[in-house]
This record gives sequence, structure tokens and C-alpha cells, in this order.
Amino acid sequence: MGVRRRDLIAAAAAAAGCSRGRIEPPAPGARPRPSAAQLRWQREELALFLHFGVNTFTDREWGDGREDPAIFAPASLDAREWARTARAAGFGSLVLTAKHHDGFCLWPTRTTRHSVVSSPFRGGNGDVVRELADACRAESLGLGLYCSPWDRNAPSYGDSPRYNDMFVEQLTELLTWYGPLVEVWFDGANGEGPNGRRQQYDWPRTFATVRRLQPDAVIFSDAGPDVRWVGNDRGVAGETCWSPMDPAAIPHPGFWAGEETGRLLQTGDPGGSVWRPPETDVSIRPGWFWHPAEDRRVRTPDDLLQLYVTSVGRNSKLLLNVPPTRDGRLAEPDVASLLEFRRRRESAFGPEARKDPSRAATVRAAALEEDIERGQSISGYEIEALGSSGWSTIARGTTVGYRKIDRFEPVTAERFRVRVTSSIQPATTATPTLRLFS
Repeated sequence: MGVRRRDLIAAAAAAAGCSRGRIEPPAPGARPRPSAAQLRWQREELALFLHFGVNTFTDREWGDGREDPAIFAPASLDAREWARTARAAGFGSLVLTAKHHDGFCLWPTRTTRHSVVSSPFRGGNGDVVRELADACRAESLGLGLYCSPWDRNAPSYGDSPRYNDMFVEQLTELLTWYGPLVEVWFDGANGEGPNGRRQQYDWPRTFATVRRLQPDAVIFSDAGPDVRWVGNDRGVAGETCWSPMDPAAIPHPGFWAGEETGRLLQTGDPGGSVWRPPETDVSIRPGWFWHPAEDRRVRTPDDLLQLYVTSVGRNSKLLLNVPPTRDGRLAEPDVASLLEFRRRRESAFGPEARKDPSRAATVRAAALEEDIERGQSISGYEIEALGSSGWSTIARGTTVGYRKIDRFEPVTAERFRVRVTSSIQPATTATPTLRLFS
């Protein structure tokens, strides 16, 4: 993705974590549990990612920072339409690329002229972040912002102290001008190459700034501290997926130590000391920014339903990218797919599809849920159906967490039950809720 290519992510030199930015470890012997903000974040289940900027007008995925701001000229930008669509499709928040790697800022920052103030948008008086913030409030949705640490336009990039000062100033504007945020999104992109400028990011200072100015927002990055990357851009969380993590295993955003890092991001760590659930980010199109040639390559509603199963249905949250067009609207194929996705999601997993496990029924899917306010414990389970020849297993797996969805060929039985076959905590404290769907 535009914010997540391994060949563009070199190890940022500063270690992650800070006294105000880290979730404090639990008392000795206690299992980690989610904060109130993490619970709200996960229970929302679905958020829209909005990749929008100069790349939208150059038909590129990565800008080089030399783009003329005059090209940013959305003719009919309607952030309220973005928010209405998200709400109609059942999404709870929107995360905007306020600044991507090209350095172009979608708000009138005081730190650079490489922003909307130098564009024809709204006569040079535009502010995309403001318009989205107002739209989210009007539609009762959460607002999240992504500010790329990699800036290919800033002259100070590579002069680490100077650039870090500018980056924190940009963050401070975003964190204080637009009201409450629900998520602040980072990656570790630092891709100038072996002969390019090398920036040492000050992650402790960055995280502390967010904690101080937006204490109720969750912070996303490879290294958390609140929410971790799932380890791929395919929309697939691990079949085994723990929310706890060892904070020392992935010490800062952009850290990559080969396959082991990817495995840890996918699976988490049952012995981890911090609660750091995964976010599954994926695009509705092949690219992350809008490209006219991809209008016929939008994911189908069935594709989106499968993404729901492999993200929310595997103890993660789905962050689905839906990029606005050059007009500043969402493309019709994307909107149609989103709305039909909601219909199929509710048909498959909504109240009308739900069956009582204690009565005879034909079912095609099952969802298990742990009480994650008490942590995550289950490491093995089996779902069984009672037929004429007795109980038989129709699904089995490892972790459950917030939700684990299993789909299978239709099964008709008199009763259904779940058995916890292994657990970190005693089985009496790890009993999951079983929901069945026709």
C-alpha cells in the first residue's frame, strides 16, 4: 500500500514507547486487558480509510514531493457524502491521509506552503481535514488522521532534530484544531534509500504528543502502542490471533526482522504483557489512491464479506480503504459495493440470521466471543452439533478474542454447543458466547 511497502520501510532508529505513550503493564501475574479506548475501537468493527491528496491527481501511488500544489483541485469535494456513505454502510469512523509521503498537507498548516493554501481548492482557503471533521460530527462518526512521518518535500527531512520539531508541530495542529479524534495512524516509512536522506524519528516524543493532546485516541503503528498492524495488506488476520504482545519484540514503527516479525504481527503473543490488538487494513481497489483505470476492479460485496470474516471474524478490526476521486466524491462502484456489503453482512450475521443453539436448526456459520474486558484466554475450541448418532464436531480452532467466525457447509442438528479444549485461564473464566447463523 502507499503507506506500507517493505522496500520503503527501513528501521526507524528511535526505540518506541514513552512514559506517557505506553500502556502500563498489568500487575505481576495479571493478564493484560484493553483500555476503554481500545474497547471502543474494537467494538466499532469497521472504519473507512481515505487515501486522498496530490497522488489522486497524478495517478500515482507515491509522490516524490515535487508536485505542484496547483494540481490539487477537487471540483465538487463533499466530505459529508463520504461520511453519509460510511454511516449507511455500517462503518463507525473515517481515517484520512492528512499528509502522505509526498508531504502535501490537506490542512492549512503553518509549517509549509506545500499544502492546500497553495492550491486552487476553495480559492486557497480550503481545509479538507476541517470539512471531514465537521462531516463526522454531523453524522455521529469518529474521526481518525494519518500523518506520514516520511516527508519527501520537507527540506529539513534528514536533519533529524529540525524535522522532528516540524513533525511534532504538524501533529500538534492536527491534534488541537479539529476536536476529538478516535485514532491517530502512523507507519514507519523511511524510504529514501541507502544513498538518500536518513531521518531518525523521535517516536517517544511523537507518542507522548498524542497522549497529551488526544488522550482518548488509540495510536496505531506496527509497534502500537495501542493498536498494531496485522502484518499484511491482504485483509487477513491470523487464524490464531492474540491481542497481547511483547512490546520488546517490535520496538518501534518500521521495525522488520524478517518472517518472525510478520508472524508476530499476525498471531500476537499469548504471553505478551500489553494489550495491542491488530488492525487489518486493505483497499477496496488494487491501489490505495483513486485511479480511473481501476473503476472496474472494485472488490465485490462477496469479497468484502470474506474480508469481514478474515478480519473482524479473527479478533481484528477492518480498516477498508475507499479513495475519493479527483472530484472529491466517492466513486459509484465503490459506494454500490459498500452498501450491498452491509446488506449481505446483515443477512449472514445479523439478528435475522441468528439461531438458538438449544433448538433444532440448520446453520451455516458460527461466531464465538470472549468477554475481552477480562482479557483473552481461549487457545483451543470445538463447536459440536447433536444429531441422531450423537455429538459431532462441525468446527474447531485456536483463539477467539473479540470474535471468531467459522463458516461451513449447512448443518442441521437438534442442539449445538462449544467446548473449550485449552485455555490460559481456567475454563470457568473463559467460557465464550456461541452464536449460530443460518
